[in-house]
Amino acid sequence: MSAAGSRGIWPAMLCALCLRSVLAADAVEPAQTPPAQQPAANALTLAQAHQMALENHPALSAARYRSLAADQAVIEARSGLFPQVNLVGDAVDAGAANTRILAGGLNNPSVLNRVAGGVLMSQLLTDFGHTTNLTASSKFAAAAASQDLSATREQVLLRVDEAYFGALQAQAVLQVANETFTTRQLLLDQVSLLAQNKLKSELDVSFARVGLEEGRLLVQRAQSGLDNAAAVLSSALGLHRVTIFRLEEQREPEAGGAGDIAALTERALAERPDLASLRDERDSADRLARAQRDARLPTVAAIGAAGGSLSHDPRLPGDYLAGGIQVSVPLFAGGLYRAREREAELRARSVGELLRSAEDDVARDVRIAWANLTTARERLRTTQQLVVQANQAFDLAQARYRVGSSSIVELSQAQLAATSAQIENANARYDVLIQQSLLRYELGGLMASAASTEAAP
Repeated sequence: MSAAGSRGIWPAMLCALCLRSVLAADAVEPAQTPPAQQPAANALTLAQAHQMALENHPALSAARYRSLAADQAVIEARSGLFPQVNLVGDAVDAGAANTRILAGGLNNPSVLNRVAGGVLMSQLLTDFGHTTNLTASSKFAAAAASQDLSATREQVLLRVDEAYFGALQAQAVLQVANETFTTRQLLLDQVSLLAQNKLKSELDVSFARVGLEEGRLLVQRAQSGLDNAAAVLSSALGLHRVTIFRLEEQREPEAGGAGDIAALTERALAERPDLASLRDERDSADRLARAQRDARLPTVAAIGAAGGSLSHDPRLPGDYLAGGIQVSVPLFAGGLYRAREREAELRARSVGELLRSAEDDVARDVRIAWANLTTARERLRTTQQLVVQANQAFDLAQARYRVGSSSIVELSQAQLAATSAQIENANARYDVLIQQSLLRYELGGLMASAASTEAAP
């Protein structure tokens, strides 16, 4: 038969084979489908995920309680500047009318019969800055705790973004895997039909079955990755149980460059809440050192007492009222005050060095995040081109195989390349979104970015 005659017969044969496949469907290996994915019951947007994490995450609750406790410490330190008033009462039975203490710490009224009550009051006049510096130190500590709360919010939001985009990434990979499985199932059906009609060999059927099982493994791995991503997302949201959500697809990654690295570094050093917390801790330690230095200075206070006695020894008055100025000067405490001052100074220097180290780390992390985002954007552009080329190659290989000018090995390789390109593109797309969130976190602006996203219509 001539080549021209062969080209004319091929379409007719293919039509006949298609008709035969419909009539003899039972003779063909039944189509197999990958495991069905559990339907997602709850819809969840990224803004809702942020709000849920901010309300439920235990790490954020713990940081909030620490901040509230630090606020109470300010009140404790400041209380020394206000009057101290105590209500007192005594009921004494001396046992004898002329009881005297020859040695010990009790004064005469303490060993005389009486039932009395009164009020004691003291007001600090000056301690030369000791209480004032303690109050200032506690205020800086409270500010540091507040910055820690902001830093914890940033960390929680970063984990939510990473988990949310990771779950979307896993969904995209599973979708590619399911499409690949369906395509390979269709190829196996076609090749099996052609082999039954002696147009293809059993070797082609075997290769098609191998490709189908590889697709099944791909679906199973993708499903496992999606299950893991759901667990990570539930944990990031502060949920005790794994919950399946229907996630909202995100907009395309932002285009353009990541910005000038020097300006980004300066912004991070100025706005990162963890650095602000360390600065407040350093200032708190400095003021505590001053307070410990001032503890060796005199303390001047006004004191007063007033009261009356319902029943008392005849030698005691029925009512009493007294006041005066009390000056207390620490003379010797075994080196206690100097050691406290020195300890506070050394701790302040330690926090200062930690701040320097943290600033160096932030500058490094900003540069790394900036480089990773730039690389991720380049990778996304590359994978987009790779998908186009791989799909074209697969279409060409499929057409060549249908007309018998190529082997199933070539078709399988083209199909594998197309699948790999689609998976790489899905990974690259969401990796750009993750790297964008990571750079915003390094700049200390993730919370502001989340607020602007939630406020957008």
